[in-house]
Amino acid sequence: MANELAAVASWTFMQETSVPGDVSDLLIAGEEAVAAYKTIRDVAVFTNKRLIVKDAQGLTGKKVEIYSLPYSSVVMWSTENAGKVLDMNAEVELWTKAGHVKINLKKGIDIRKFDEILAQAIL
Repeated sequence: MANELAAVASWTFMQETSVPGDVSDLLIAGEEAVAAYKTIRDVAVFTNKRLIVKDAQGLTGKKVEIYSLPYSSVVMWSTENAGKVLDMNAEVELWTKAGHVKINLKKGIDIRKFDEILAQAIL
């Protein structure tokens, strides 16, 4: 499984967005969406229990793969804010029981919000 995760272990979040309505179909009792971010082709949603990443595939984007990363599998995380001149992206790294996940955040996304979401869910 770690080799499979290695192939999908990096995502880029472009900007914060509203939570799509169809995400409610994925949530369990007591689970609430906290924040959503537009990815290159679809959306990532942080809930109070997990990170859900929807990944549209193929030319038409009709085939959608959904990744679900429960916070209970996260053993450590780090955040790195963007530099001033050439470094325009901030980064979030998650070390999980399944492997290492890296999330690149485009300019303008609040990196400290990620710290708060993760801390609230994991600690």
